[in-house]
Amino acid sequence: MLSDALWFLKRSDDWVATTIIGGVLSLLSVLILPGIILQGYFVRAMQAAANGERAAPSFTDWGGLFVDGLKLFVVTFVWALVAIVPSMLLSVIIGIGTFTVSEAATGSAAASSAGGVGLGIVSVVLGLLVFVLSLLAAYLGPAAGANFAIEGNLAAGFDVRTILSGAFTGEYAVAWLLALVVAIVLGFIGGLLSVIVVGLFVLFYVQVITYYLWARGFADATGKSQQPTQSTGW
Repeated sequence: MLSDALWFLKRSDDWVATTIIGGVLSLLSVLILPGIILQGYFVRAMQAAANGERAAPSFTDWGGLFVDGLKLFVVTFVWALVAIVPSMLLSVIIGIGTFTVSEAATGSAAASSAGGVGLGIVSVVLGLLVFVLSLLAAYLGPAAGANFAIEGNLAAGFDVRTILSGAFTGEYAVAWLLALVVAIVLGFIGGLLSVIVVGLFVLFYVQVITYYLWARGFADATGKSQQPTQSTGW
């Protein structure tokens, strides 16, 4: 799986042009529209990976890329709320607690101390909860995106039963961990090279690899994958 992922983009007949376009879109992502189109390309990459294709797709049908990218953005954003909402609640609770403790400080020192200890314990517990939920969102989000790409409809991105059944399998877990390692190692290299712009193209290449792994792992886990076709060359 990892070997296929690493060579996925390289096997495309126009991989150089695709990489250049992807890198430029990454650079312009701050303008939002290029970023959405880039997300649309990742949808196609996931579809190709799930279908067992050995070469990455090209940038074609830009209108379709925009629509698919917008849908993937919605799926990703909604699943990210699993971590965002608790984080916001934690900030509110800590803020209220801090105000309460400061008010208690005007009273007895013992009450103020007890309040501070209590606030500290609650903050730690809630902080751990937010961390767990953030990790869960980072794990399930790609699975939701993969299911959406495979099925081709937005509702599939929120099919909780299918997403959970596919995500909590050995196939997807291994693919997710491989994607994490690739993102950390190659992403670090790409980040360093970003100083001379070249890194943007490396980071795009890395993103294609991670999306391939997520989709391939999820497709294998849910039985939606097909046997890879013969390679058309490097």
